[in-house]
Amino acid sequence: MIRPARFYPNPETAADNAFQRNADRDSDGLTLAARKEFDAAVQTLRAAGVNVHVFEDTTEPEKPDAVFPNNWISTHHDGRMALFPMYSALRRRERRQDIVEELRQHYRVTEVIDYSRFENEGCCLEGTGSLVLDHVNKIAYVSLSNRSNPKVIRRFADDFSYEPVTFTSIGPNGQPIYHTNVMMCISTAFALINLEMIRNDVEQQQVRAILEKTGKEIVKLSADQIANFAGNAIELHNKHGEKLLVLSSRAAQALNEEQHETLTRYARLLPLELPTIELGGGSARCMIATIHLPPRL
Repeated sequence: MIRPARFYPNPETAADNAFQRNADRDSDGLTLAARKEFDAAVQTLRAAGVNVHVFEDTTEPEKPDAVFPNNWISTHHDGRMALFPMYSALRRRERRQDIVEELRQHYRVTEVIDYSRFENEGCCLEGTGSLVLDHVNKIAYVSLSNRSNPKVIRRFADDFSYEPVTFTSIGPNGQPIYHTNVMMCISTAFALINLEMIRNDVEQQQVRAILEKTGKEIVKLSADQIANFAGNAIELHNKHGEKLLVLSSRAAQALNEEQHETLTRYARLLPLELPTIELGGGSARCMIATIHLPPRL
């Protein structure tokens, strides 16, 4: 997780991120509030037994979305890491070699695959914002948008041996959903998803069939719940092996009683208070770049 040095809604991403909101405070006020929310989130995760590596954002160059590192880096069980091509020029500054090197000190990293050169071709794939990965079944769910380019999806899928399942999901503004991880979440036993956002019947049925085939209980989310970041959740395992569903307090409050009961059969819900950070268009899942690398012995 990256503790922000500056935080404010990125003007370069406002056009296609319908989840982003204008702020009523200046960037200094937003940054202070975001840092307090970040620190409280880390404390909550650690108190629940989650191992959290915190990196301080660098003040220069300015990076308003640095608190959302899952878009530029992913790590994998075989010791490989991937660095991703980003849509916003401001966000390309977030890729940091010093973080890669620090992770090498704690984990066995066999290879770093850098896809950032695709930015020169105008092709982007924004990490596990674009890719919702079913690690167990090696399936990559991807909602196509200008943040998720088919060419780069295919390259990632070939390199990491994932089956890509691509579709287009449409938000309430009539535009493609900018990141897959705001409209669906995959855990070991269930999937949070709004299938109705997938307007193409064939694509919708394909996604449903694959989720069912891989044994996921489908928890259907409404458009309003998606707007409240209920899809932007992530399952983590703490040091005791307990499963935790990490989401924002806003997302947790948007769930109905039946959904809550279903989810708590599989995981303990761990809400984080993120009202300021959510102005940037991302929520709890976007703040966490999960580490799947094997530890150094």
